[in-house]
Amino acid sequence: MSLQAVLLDVGHTLLYEQPARQVIYASAGRDRGLEIEDARMLELMRRADRELPARIDGSFRYTDPWLRRFMEVIFVEHLRLPRAELGSLSDELFDRFEDAATFRVFDGAQEFLERVRGRGLRVGVVSNWSERLPRVLAVTGLAGLLDFTVCSATAGVEKPDPDIFRLALHEAGTDGEHAVHCGDHPLRDGLAVQVGMEAVIVDHFNAHPKTDLLRVEDFEQLWAWIEERCG
Repeated sequence: MSLQAVLLDVGHTLLYEQPARQVIYASAGRDRGLEIEDARMLELMRRADRELPARIDGSFRYTDPWLRRFMEVIFVEHLRLPRAELGSLSDELFDRFEDAATFRVFDGAQEFLERVRGRGLRVGVVSNWSERLPRVLAVTGLAGLLDFTVCSATAGVEKPDPDIFRLALHEAGTDGEHAVHCGDHPLRDGLAVQVGMEAVIVDHFNAHPKTDLLRVEDFEQLWAWIEERCG
């Protein structure tokens, strides 16, 4: 194929949270007197994400109203936080997840984006993320290296729905045959193949060593593959 655009996931592909999200949530709870271990918080977060509908009163997953309900389920309904304290806790967590100190950019990510653009390719992100994604990309120094951003909370559709990949291709100004999507998850990111793209798993943490999809371990390997595709 003649490559024209490179699409990337954000979380666990370009950057990651440090400490992990469940640790931040659990710490906020403990600061308010709740007895909650990090592992238990992860269970509650996964359960709430799984059980809550994608839309709550018209608000799509990871918008602020949806996330406030998500936090209410976890902290008030499961952990019995006094409801009067939920507002301040939610605001604290919202602030935390747009603070540069919360995030670490993977080694080689910025150089990779610069190389891709230097090749004359369009490069953008397509991510299941809150409306804070543009701010996160800005404070981590990545925004200026991207041509476009497709965020699920804003788009009202999320991976692996093919419509979010179609939206990203529209932003890239190309079709699936001339684009590749790179991300960390074989399902959410791997199903970019539904719209004709090739999918590459960027497996920084060696979480998917047996995936049938093309897999790389870092941005040097990914760049070598991109160069080969460019010819």
